[in-house]
Amino acid sequence: MSTATLERGLNALREQIDAPVAAFFSSCVNCGMCAEACLFYTETGDPKYTPIRKLEPMRRIWEQEYTIVGKLKKLIGLAEPVTDEMLEQWQELIYASCTLCGRCSLVCPVGNDIAFMVRKVREGMVASGNAPPDVQSAAIRAVKIGSPMGIRLKALQAQIKHIEADTGLKIPVDVEGADYLALLSSMEVINFPEYIESLAKIFKQAGVSWTLCSEAFEATNTGIQIGSTDIARELVQRVVDGAEKLKVKYIISPECGHAYTAIRWDGPNLIGRPFPFKVVHILELLDELRASGRISTKDLSGECVTFHDPCSIVRKGGVIDSPRHLMNMVSTNFVEMPDHGKWNWCCGGGGGVSANTDAEELRTRVFRRKKSQLEESGATTLVTACANCRLVIEEGLEEYNMEFPVTGLTEMLAEHLVIEED
Repeated sequence: MSTATLERGLNALREQIDAPVAAFFSSCVNCGMCAEACLFYTETGDPKYTPIRKLEPMRRIWEQEYTIVGKLKKLIGLAEPVTDEMLEQWQELIYASCTLCGRCSLVCPVGNDIAFMVRKVREGMVASGNAPPDVQSAAIRAVKIGSPMGIRLKALQAQIKHIEADTGLKIPVDVEGADYLALLSSMEVINFPEYIESLAKIFKQAGVSWTLCSEAFEATNTGIQIGSTDIARELVQRVVDGAEKLKVKYIISPECGHAYTAIRWDGPNLIGRPFPFKVVHILELLDELRASGRISTKDLSGECVTFHDPCSIVRKGGVIDSPRHLMNMVSTNFVEMPDHGKWNWCCGGGGGVSANTDAEELRTRVFRRKKSQLEESGATTLVTACANCRLVIEEGLEEYNMEFPVTGLTEMLAEHLVIEED
């Protein structure tokens, strides 16, 4: 790494040290509770995966440049500066062993938002060239092509054509004045197109005015995952431009965790102004349709099913009750996992970890936590509401030779929907 590149990374870290970060570092009591909340620590027992330790590059800069004690230690040679080697070593801790799930933040007795600070450390890692190549490539594809997986509009149009031919349903695209603009993740276009079909089926029954946007259909925000505010801003702006062009009243975030974080919570701050529309998660909208009597279900499943709470949607996004209401619409035998709801354990692949091939071995290892949750629940089928979680869990189940069907909640609701004939 060149001296100039290192300095860009250090400057990026310095820029992230604001009053909240200084308060977090000052108030940490080194209790270690965050370690027991992190599946990368609990499943490996390695203290290097303690969440607060992952912040060491930024903590070291804060101490040495913004505290009297740190300045004195640096002056007399007792403080080690942040170096190229340290940032290279920390890549694993920042990108491969943190999914930004926020469980560590939830347990901190002094209220330190550790996941928030890891996101800030990633700004310095990107600037110094220490983001994983796979995640960098995904971010570049998202900016240049419009999708982290390289999915272009033609691929979406092909899926729409198949769905319309097979079902007779209409998938609206670029309808100006529709109430709702539905976003999709690339995985829903390629891996789980049944999600698109389910939207069309449910919205037709409920009489929802909706559309897709040909210029802004991708919801995944790799800027949030890699830690680049500039990329995150550009991707959010693309969605905002599409929504404003079509004059919609709402944007629907799909079954994708970090997409919801990016557009719902970070979005207005990233572009520097309030949205002229409201953002809702698909589960929130489906729950509203349920509560207003616009959708109903039949032939509920008696099979024992459980629900995996996606971290960014449930713990960080607060969409806790809606999935439970919807689960009870599709099953008569819904059971909770241990540590469910806001305390649920991450699938192990969020925050860009699933896109990082360097993290595959570790991700598979820590999947044991989710495996244990599933086994303890006694369920025979798993339902979730995040395409990334679904894919990661399916891969983990295959690795551990577990026969455990996984489905999306929107899809399951569509399967049990009462259809009124025209």
